Amino acid sequence: MEKLKKSVIEIAYSRDHAKLSSLQRSLIPFLYMASSLYKLGLSLRHHFYLYGICSKHRLPVPVISVGNLTWGGNGKTPMVEFIALWLASSGISPLILNRGYAGGDEAKMLRRHLAGSLVKVGIGADRRATAAWYFNKYGYVGSRSSTLTEKHCLEQARNLPKSEKIGAIILDDGMQHWSLHHDLEIVMFNGITLWGNGQLLPLGPLREPLAALEKADVAIVHHANLISAQRIEDIIITLRKIKDSLTVVFTEMAPSFFFEVTNINSRISLRTLSNRVVLCVSAIGSADAFVQTMQKIGAYHVDRLDFTDHHMFQDRDMALIKIKLEELEKTLASKPVIVVTEKDFDRDPAIFENLHPYRVLVLRSQLKIMNIRGCNEDRFEELLEKTVRVKLSSVMRSSELKVCS
Repeated sequence: MEKLKKSVIEIAYSRDHAKLSSLQRSLIPFLYMASSLYKLGLSLRHHFYLYGICSKHRLPVPVISVGNLTWGGNGKTPMVEFIALWLASSGISPLILNRGYAGGDEAKMLRRHLAGSLVKVGIGADRRATAAWYFNKYGYVGSRSSTLTEKHCLEQARNLPKSEKIGAIILDDGMQHWSLHHDLEIVMFNGITLWGNGQLLPLGPLREPLAALEKADVAIVHHANLISAQRIEDIIITLRKIKDSLTVVFTEMAPSFFFEVTNINSRISLRTLSNRVVLCVSAIGSADAFVQTMQKIGAYHVDRLDFTDHHMFQDRDMALIKIKLEELEKTLASKPVIVVTEKDFDRDPAIFENLHPYRVLVLRSQLKIMNIRGCNEDRFEELLEKTVRVKLSSVMRSSELKVCS
């Protein structure tokens, strides 16, 4: 099954079928048929919402959707964390709504990173029901029990004491979640792979046609530090052809430090792996970016073992990794160090202890907004601030009308 998944992914990101294996080419007719059925289902769903058969609900606080048009590896989770921390630093308590997909590795990482802050992480497939549960428990800015001051705009919120009341929703993986109204639509792309062959799932990586970008406010191109300046220009031109007013932002994952898989509180310098043999083990959407980052750190030799996104590691996987480690040690006469991502660590922290006596390190990275074409961190934060201010102002006016009536 793992090999089949990898084959399908390779087809989705290949633009030249002649370079595919005979097995992969034999899969294309079946994938094409499945993709056609997916397109039909997508069209029906769209019309259900268009004609009111399915309804769209508004939540009483600003909803910032962070989603994507393609498979994983687009940087949604670090962007969700970035926005959540910005809101918290502005005195607003955000609620992240996460599906908890595939073992909930993303939600676990978010909770670990954001522990002790104003941020709450709600997990559940029914985002509306999850939000209602948190609203009932903590209240929300704009509820009748809130004071007028508490419902005021962002500038005043910064000067208020910290409140547990929820002031904003961050919809993690929200672009295809049509049942909730989005006040700000952010779409993430992987700058390395972009939209692959441009086909819908499962023949291609697209969840929706590229034309769906017309409903987006911001397009964020992730891993932009790993692509050329010319490619960046080409991406901007392509995106602006779809929607000229689209704000295009570029981000990167900046490595910060390592920590031991057996000691989450350890903090190990990136220089530790200079001139060392490294084996990158990952089950994420963008293994290429992870490997390139390790190469830039200055390791002597970097090898890799890639598994499909959200893969749950088993004992047999650990045995396979050990074989690879022994081969590297024998060939290069140096004991390799294993490096994994935080998502892989949070999926099952204990499993990697089975790789003893080899050392296993976890790479901690932080999302940074790059200054390209005048679009930088300040401008992006201004856009967030405007969205929250407008929504809170409308909530305030609505509450005043209810009080006066």
